[in-house]
Amino acid sequence: MAKPIKAIKPMELSPEEKKQQDLEEIQDALVENKDSILETIKLFNNLHTSGATSMVNGLLSEGDKVLDIIVKEASKPENTNTLKNLLLMIGTLGTINVKELEPILLKVNTGIERVAHHSDSEAKTSTMSLLKAMRDPEINRAVTLMLTFLRGMGEETESMERNR
Repeated sequence: MAKPIKAIKPMELSPEEKKQQDLEEIQDALVENKDSILETIKLFNNLHTSGATSMVNGLLSEGDKVLDIIVKEASKPENTNTLKNLLLMIGTLGTINVKELEPILLKVNTGIERVAHHSDSEAKTSTMSLLKAMRDPEINRAVTLMLTFLRGMGEETESMERNR
């Protein structure tokens, strides 16, 4: 009677067969990802053309020196303060409601445009003409907006401040 099989040995491939199998696997992956590989090649070509690859290679080859210079520069008080201010400004930008700001910015742009066209004017405004101008709906609306803005700027905001 035959003896039972106790250990199964996987079929071993010769180095040439293993190499051929690996090449076929790579070839299949290349064919499956053709578009992304071609786009990646275009990207690297553009980076090379612009000199970015040379710069990155130089930075990486001198990594310790570059890192040392960055750390020294960042530890200077004025640069540390600049970084803190930049982070605070970025955080503050996140609190701005752009949807509410857009109409105001459009009005500011319109006002700047009018000033640009009339900046050479030597006309002077008297107190009486200023009072008459208040009857103009556009001017009245602008003054009302400015007063509302000033009231908002005068509100207490200490509880909202992050840097305290």
